[in-house]
Amino acid sequence: MLYRKIGQTGLEVSQLGFGCMRLRSEDGAVNMFEPKTIDQELTSRLIHHAMDCGVNYFDTAFPYLGGQSEIVLGKALQGGRRQRVLLTTKLPIWFAKSAADFDATLNQQLQKLGTDYLDFYLLHGLNAGTWEKALSFDVFEFMERIRTDGRVRHVGFSFHDQFPVFQKILDAYNWSLCQIQFNYIDANFQAGLQGLQYAAGKGVGLMIMEPLRGGKLAESLPPEVEAIWSGAKTRRSPAEWALRWVWNFPAVSCVLSGMNTMQQLEENIAVANTAAPNTLTAEELALYDRVKAFYDQRMKVNCSACGYCLPCPEGVNIPGNFAAYNQLHMFDDRLSARMIPPWQRADVCKECGECEELCPQKLPIRELLKDVARDLKDQPVAPAFMVRQEPVNPGKGA
Repeated sequence: MLYRKIGQTGLEVSQLGFGCMRLRSEDGAVNMFEPKTIDQELTSRLIHHAMDCGVNYFDTAFPYLGGQSEIVLGKALQGGRRQRVLLTTKLPIWFAKSAADFDATLNQQLQKLGTDYLDFYLLHGLNAGTWEKALSFDVFEFMERIRTDGRVRHVGFSFHDQFPVFQKILDAYNWSLCQIQFNYIDANFQAGLQGLQYAAGKGVGLMIMEPLRGGKLAESLPPEVEAIWSGAKTRRSPAEWALRWVWNFPAVSCVLSGMNTMQQLEENIAVANTAAPNTLTAEELALYDRVKAFYDQRMKVNCSACGYCLPCPEGVNIPGNFAAYNQLHMFDDRLSARMIPPWQRADVCKECGECEELCPQKLPIRELLKDVARDLKDQPVAPAFMVRQEPVNPGKGA
């Protein structure tokens, strides 16, 4: 495993990090929005194997998988394993109603993770709104206090907004690291390459999320994209191409991957063992430009499925609809829409606008859902087993 420095912390981190947002449930499914009981045995086996192969950075958050992620990870790190890793979780600013909630949430997270300290604690999903809320609750005092009392060793933030907001936040505090979305499709999206370079210039460690764009850069590729990768002199899987692009940047400290099968884990570790910075050739970099140009022509909604827009008051599965819409136009996939029940489809939207206030990417969700409803209206309906179970109303006298 290759290791890199985390900014100015003096810590060395495996360049492959284990993200715990897409763990499998006991029935084998992966559902970030309505998760069932997570498969503890499988998850522990994956985490232990990752550690044995040199992975030392594990990332989770308070809301991941309905609150189960921290618990499952904590159990997997028992038996002396906790001390062998760099453990990170995140503070959901949007949940807080007062400054006291910061302390209460952190203490709850430490209990769920089965530890008395965190190596890194990040303010989760910062954007212009959540940053102003954090400031109103004197977040600087909180961060200094939790470092002083030993509950947290280093603080940072994850980010979902535009570069000017990123720059403002980065300049406001002596951060140890930041976490941004970055891949060869999203090089200029949100903080993007400009943010990566700015953070590196300030000596801040950089953790990368969504290197495979939620798996979209690794699976179900259009034939045109497959042909581009197949024409390369060096044969690599699409996932390897995507990961190597991010690792090619020396400023990147660690790339997070939501691995939930042993095959995914072993493939990513194999790449992480050899993908050094500045090793892609000019000819190989030109292939990425060709692939990106193809996707740019077909992508309809630049949604990363972060889930911050949920729950919708009307029950619309917003990320699911956008994913099906993009799948249709990018991959000619006419089956994805079939897995969205009628009561969760775009045409259920009442245009209340709550989702747009919460969207980190500031997407015009209401207008986009109209486009989705139009293009998906003739796609296959949900399977027969997806029958909505309406709650029984027992009446006032019950």
